[in-house]
Amino acid sequence: MSDPAVGRPVVSDPARLRRTLGAAGLARVVARFAERLEHGRDLYAPLILREPTDTERRAVAALLGRRDRGGSGTLSVDPRVLESVLARAGICDDLREAVPALTGAVPVRADVRAREEDARAELHAVLAGCRHAGEPWFDAWVSALRADGTLTKAVRQGGTLIRRARAVLDLLPAATLPVSVLAEQATGDTKALSGTPLARLVMRALAARESTPVPSSARERRELWESAGVIVDDLASQVLVLGIRATGSPLAEWLTSAADHATPFRITLHQLVAMPLRATSPEVYVCENPAVLRAAVGTTTAPLICTEGVPSLACARLLESFAGRVRWRGDFDWTGLRTTAAAIARYGAVPWRMDALTYEEALGRGESEPLKGAAVPSPWEPELTRCMTASGRAVMEERLLTELISDLR
Repeated sequence: MSDPAVGRPVVSDPARLRRTLGAAGLARVVARFAERLEHGRDLYAPLILREPTDTERRAVAALLGRRDRGGSGTLSVDPRVLESVLARAGICDDLREAVPALTGAVPVRADVRAREEDARAELHAVLAGCRHAGEPWFDAWVSALRADGTLTKAVRQGGTLIRRARAVLDLLPAATLPVSVLAEQATGDTKALSGTPLARLVMRALAARESTPVPSSARERRELWESAGVIVDDLASQVLVLGIRATGSPLAEWLTSAADHATPFRITLHQLVAMPLRATSPEVYVCENPAVLRAAVGTTTAPLICTEGVPSLACARLLESFAGRVRWRGDFDWTGLRTTAAAIARYGAVPWRMDALTYEEALGRGESEPLKGAAVPSPWEPELTRCMTASGRAVMEERLLTELISDLR
C-alpha cells in the first residue's frame, strides 16, 4: 500500500475510505484530526470527544469493533488503533494520508507562515530595489502598506500587485507620458492603471510623494497623475493665462490676440502639443488662484499664468516655451511651498512675494485656516517654513491681492 517510486503511504481504496471514515457520525473525529495536522500537533495522542451524540458513539464503536457502552460524557478514540483498522482493511496504512483524502489538503500553519515570511522578504527586496527607495515619501508609503495589511494581503495573493506597483513607480516621474503607455511599459497591459487595484496603490504612493490626501475624485486623480508627468486626458489638462504673447503657430496667434484684448485664455495640453509655440515675453508671473488673474484683467498687461492649484502638464508645457524669467508664487500653505520649490528647481523661477515677512504681515490681517499635512521646506528662505510651522496657519493669495496687482502693474 505504499508508492514504490517514493516510498510514501497512499490511500489504496478512496471509495471505501469515504464509506468507512467519512460517515456523518465520524465527522467530528476527522475534523479534530485535521485540526491537529494544521497546527502541527501530535496526531497520535488520544482523542477525546466531549458530549458525544448517540450517532457518534455508535459510529466509533462500529469502526473500532467495540461495544457502545453509552452514558459517558466523553468518547475516546485511539488514533493508532484506528490506523491499524484501516491498514488491516486494506484501505490506508497511514492516518496522515487518510485525513486529507477526506477533507482535502490540510495546510500546516507553520509551513504556511514560513512560506509567507519568505514571500514577504522577497517583496521587501523588490521594494528596496525601487529607484525611489530611501526617499522619505516612498518609505512612508511602504510603512503604510505594512501597517494596514496591504502588504500581507499582497503576499498571500502572490505579490504581483507590489511588483507591478514598483515597476510603475520606477518609470516616474515621467515627461508627458500617457497613462496607457505607462501601463503598457510597466505591466504589458494598457488597461492596468484604469480604475484597478494597481492604480489605487500607485495613487497612494503619488499622494505620499505630494504630501496630499489620496484623491477621491476624477479631477484629483488626474491632477495627481499629472504631478508625476502622466497624461490622463490631454483635453482636461489645462492652464489659464492672461496677457501671453507668442509666435510660431495658430495657438500663438490666438494667445496674442487674447492679450491684445485683455481677455483670459484657457489652453489645453492637446493644443500645446499639436501647435507648439514660443512665448515672446521676457518675463512671466505665475499665481495659484484664479481670483488673482481675474483681478488683473484690464489693470495690467504683464503676462500672467494661473496654476489653479498643483500645476498641470499643460502649465508645465507652456512654461517650457518661455526663455525669460519666471516669477512664481502660491498660497502660503505646504502645497504652495512645494510647488514653488519645484518651480525653482525646474525653471529657475524667482519667488514672488513668497517670503517670511510677507507671510507674517498677511497673517496679521485676519483669521486663517489651519495648515494641513506635513511641513515642507522653503530652501529659498528657510525662515518661511519656520514661521509657518510656528503659527500653524495658512494664508491664501486673495489676502495679497492689492500687493500682487501692484506688482503686475
